[in-house]
Amino acid sequence: MADVPQPLQIIDWYALARQFDSTAYDFSSTGPHWPLVWWDSSRHNFDQPVVGLYTAMDDQRQGPAHNKGIFHEALATMGATLGATLVGVDKSNQQGLNYVGMLKNYFNRETGWDIMMNNTCPEVAQLGGGYGRDWWYDVYPNVLFYGIYHHYPHMPDLDMLARRIAEKFCAADSVLNGNYDHTFFDYAQLQPKENWICKQQDAAAGHAYVLYAAYKKFGDPRYLDHAVKALQALEQQPHNTNYEVLMPFGAYMAARLNAEQGKQFDVRKFMEWTFNGDPECRKGWGVLAGNWNGMDISGIVGSTTDRGGYGFLMNTFDAAWPLVAMVRYDPSYAAVVGKWMLNAGNAARFFYTQYMPDDHETIPEKAAITKGVIGYEGIIHTSSYPQYAHLKAPVAQGDGPQWAKGNPDVSQFSVYGSGHAGIFGSIIRTTTVPGILQLNLLATDFFRDKAYPSWLYYNPYTEEKTVTVNVGDQPVDIYNTITRQFIARKVKQSYDLVLPAHSPAVLVLTPAGGKVTKKENRVLVDGVTVSY
Repeated sequence: MADVPQPLQIIDWYALARQFDSTAYDFSSTGPHWPLVWWDSSRHNFDQPVVGLYTAMDDQRQGPAHNKGIFHEALATMGATLGATLVGVDKSNQQGLNYVGMLKNYFNRETGWDIMMNNTCPEVAQLGGGYGRDWWYDVYPNVLFYGIYHHYPHMPDLDMLARRIAEKFCAADSVLNGNYDHTFFDYAQLQPKENWICKQQDAAAGHAYVLYAAYKKFGDPRYLDHAVKALQALEQQPHNTNYEVLMPFGAYMAARLNAEQGKQFDVRKFMEWTFNGDPECRKGWGVLAGNWNGMDISGIVGSTTDRGGYGFLMNTFDAAWPLVAMVRYDPSYAAVVGKWMLNAGNAARFFYTQYMPDDHETIPEKAAITKGVIGYEGIIHTSSYPQYAHLKAPVAQGDGPQWAKGNPDVSQFSVYGSGHAGIFGSIIRTTTVPGILQLNLLATDFFRDKAYPSWLYYNPYTEEKTVTVNVGDQPVDIYNTITRQFIARKVKQSYDLVLPAHSPAVLVLTPAGGKVTKKENRVLVDGVTVSY
């Protein structure tokens, strides 16, 4: 990846995520293919109507006029709920509507699966909605749910649902007993299953993430035990089993279990499996790197080989969730993550039509339809559509027209992916030096112990740089977990951080004059861990 990607522009992801929420959830929005939300009154699993959100613009499988309005995906609604929450929107009371409470209907109790799923009912299976056939579609909604649950702990029923999910995942891990070599798992019958799709061993990372979050929330040692066993099952794979979005959570869990529970997981293995693009089954899945016709696309996540490379918006956003938080627990990866986030934070803007040159888009003439908040689903080197084969790389496009007969060209615009923008919006801030980002290590570190403000800075340049760090009105002592020492005492307002070339710093802002103690593998200030 480029040290300093070109052309360099870090957009305001926080503002974009908030704009997406207010625009996408506007029932009165007008214009072709709007609004993006509708009411589903089928009342599956819980006796309440819920709001559906399109997967892609004008997806003909969805909306109030198609399939009784029952087809909407948790990847879209949960992703958008979490994304908005991360940038400060209260989705439990937004213009009188409780979007968090509506997510309960994805808990498939009518079928006996008793976990969150990508759809509310089995009827959606024949519509291509991912129901009990593709393991990551079954596991990831539970990861998303726990991220949302972290922010709304007092929402009625969420404690109960979180417990039932954890129990199902415990039972599944017991049945699997270290063997995750399956396509998916039937959580009703508690049986592993196979079909034509790749075996998805990285589902173990999703199990581990959910179970450890449940352990931190409820304190049940069984959850910790099964979280460890699930991650051990993944680590023991003889080759890379990266399939979709879950492997980065394996890296995060490895680092966190090492730090908090004294384990010895191989973080490097999980990081290499996340980035390298060399899975045995889903060939090429990883993180893209390269400059295509003067545009750095490094950092986006997807296939490194499909038609020269095909990265996806949702996957790029969601990888930042575990990988940035991971640096708290293993700062030896601060430079790696800092450099990747600079590239990803820069390249991800190209998914949006207002930032991608027209001659690198499949449908630039439809730009106004996105209202500036909906990005293309993907960026590909060579378009998969014959009519766009003449476009030079990189090409912004989407797969929507291939999902269903009659899907229009605007279904290349990804509502589900765009809803996850709040992950970047909660993490990324620019600084006084272009190309040096301030990355919030706490933003997506859910169910953590008490922590002080923690930030990752990375200098991508070949020369030393000085960055002004705003520390607030109250005096703080600044601890750098990279150098394992306090670098400043009793600082107020701002601090000039000197960063050597190609070097990171992880700063923790602790109360000035706090009592420093050491316990086992931790440094604490006033009893709060600042470094492992």
